[in-house]
Formats: sequence, structure tokens, C-alpha cells
Amino acid sequence: MSTLCLLSAAGIARAHEVTPTIADLWVEDGTLVLDMRLNIEAFVAGIDLDGMTDTNASEQSDRYDALRALPADDLRPLVQQFATAWLALIGVQAGAPVPLTFQSIDIPDVGDADLPRASHLVATGQVPQMARTLVLHWPQGAGDLVLRQQRVEDPFTGYIEAGRDSPPIDLSGGAGQTGAQAFASYVPVGFDHILPKGMDHILFVLGLFFLSPRLRPLIWQISAFTLAHTVTLALGAMGWVQVSPGIVEPLIAASIVFVAVENIVTDGLHRWRPLVIFGFGLVHGLGFASVLGEFGLPAGQFVPALVGFNVGVELGQLTVIAIAFLTVGLWFRNKPWYRGRISIPASMVIALIGAYWFVQRVI
Repeated sequence: MSTLCLLSAAGIARAHEVTPTIADLWVEDGTLVLDMRLNIEAFVAGIDLDGMTDTNASEQSDRYDALRALPADDLRPLVQQFATAWLALIGVQAGAPVPLTFQSIDIPDVGDADLPRASHLVATGQVPQMARTLVLHWPQGAGDLVLRQQRVEDPFTGYIEAGRDSPPIDLSGGAGQTGAQAFASYVPVGFDHILPKGMDHILFVLGLFFLSPRLRPLIWQISAFTLAHTVTLALGAMGWVQVSPGIVEPLIAASIVFVAVENIVTDGLHRWRPLVIFGFGLVHGLGFASVLGEFGLPAGQFVPALVGFNVGVELGQLTVIAIAFLTVGLWFRNKPWYRGRISIPASMVIALIGAYWFVQRVI
């Protein structure tokens, strides 16, 4: 139960979850352009994003919230002052250091102040004439980076953790990943979307677990869920099916409520429950596809990257189930009071959180 309570407490603050920076880079006439889409308020507030899943956990959360509410014109000079010093921490080597210079910042208007807005920060630098490759160092405290090369054939796409360097990137192209590399690089992206950042998906999987911690009903449910979200993840990633997040996100919250409430009113796996879970899996797959769309997939290795992301998602889900089983199911599943003292109270908590999210996402 302590594990569930911790997950629940974190889940309420989902509106302040941390997202990776997505940067496009290219070189034109000797000028390196780095166009970063990022939650700039978190950077200006001084939040250490390494391993951070929720800005509310930071001591600078009040400053972040205040910056998030600022109109774009008021925030812009603060960003420029910050960027002038911060860009020096992004080390670019192309045979020689390539200092980056602030060029512009595009900040959206304030919408829902509880949700991060994606700003575009553009920086440039002069690449030495004889340079053929470059290496980018992403600084400590900046969280994760999705780096995408543009305007060349077979471009580089990579996922870089804070404090790490990119591999050498060929400026003329040809640094695209092999199938195995694309698969391996997208597995942690999928896993990270479940643990620790996918609180809604975690609670849905826990809802499946708390119906019964026994293997057979759990396998039926997880199999239906996995098959369904794999289908819509693939269709969404290929652009064949697109549904507004304004529809998908409330439905995901509603699916959490449904499975939790059903756990309360029934004590076994009905034949139609896997079919219902299959339907909810289709919805969750659209949510996964939305996240993957933000990262982008390497054009030359679309299928291996997609499969890697899906494998990462599955590993994340299996890890959630393993943790639940080792902390709860292994010790208490055969107790006569398991359902009354553990399954039903846990499902009630999950249902309340799902209902809160549903109302929040609709209103």
C-alpha cells in the first residue's frame, strides 16, 4: 500500500511533469543552427531537471509557476539574460570549440498555467571551414535531449542524457543509426514514458493487477491491453490515425476509473473484461503515439525505432507489475482479507485519482 500511496501522491501533480528538450540542428553556409523546443521557464527558474519528473518536487517550483504565468513579452528579457550564460554550457566541438550565440526566443501566449508551454530557443555558431563532424555536449541539470539533424540525407537522431556527449555527427549526413542502434536507443525512451513519467498508464496497469494478483487473469488482461495499444501506437506513429489529445487524455483517465470501479464491484475476470480492456488499450496507444510524435522517429529506421519504443513501454509495464507483485501480491494474495483490505481500498484510490484527472482534462 505504501507504494500505491507514493504513486498516487505523485500522480496528482501530473500537470507539472517534465518533458525532454527537442533540438533540431543543421549547418548552412558555415553557420550551425540549433533550434531547441523546451520548457524554458523551468530552465530560467534554475530547476535541476536531471531525473526530475515533476517541477513541484523542486525548491524552485514557486518561481517556475510565477514564470509560467508571465506574458511572453515580460518573460522574453529574462530568457535572453539566462540564455547568454547558459548557452556556454552547451559544448559544441567541430575540430575546435564552436561558441553558441543567442539569436531568438519564440514564447507562446499564456494558456493553461498548469501546463508547460513549449518555447523555441534558437542559437547559432560558426563552424570551422574544414570541419566534417561535430560533437554536442548536453549540460548537467538540463534533463534529457532528443537531438535531430536536419537538411541532410540519412540524418542523425539520438537521445542524449544530461552530462553526456553525442556521438560524432557527420555534417554532410550519413550519421543515421543502424536498425540495431535505433532499436536500442528508443527502448529507454519507451521505458521512461512508463517509469517514471507515465503515471496514468501506471495506475491503469495497477488497476488490472488489483482485480486479481493471480497469473491467469493478469495474463489475459495484459495481453489484450498490449495487443491493442501496439496497433494504435503503430497507426498513430505512421500518421494513419490521429485523434486530438483533448479527446484521448480524458478517455485515458476514464479508463482508469472504469477498471478501478469494476475491481470494487466484482471479484473475478468476466469474459467481456478483456474486450473492454482491448478498447481502452486502443486509446492508450494513441496516447503513446502522441508522445512518440513529439520525439520523432528516424526516417531511415522507422520500424526498428518504433519497435524499440514499444518494447520499452512493455518493459515499463512489466516492471510496474513486478513491483506490485513483489510488494503486495507475493505476501498477501492468499490471505482471506486481501480483497477487503488491499484490493478494494487500492482500487478506490485509483478511481478517485482517475476521476480527478478526467474532470481536470475536460474542464
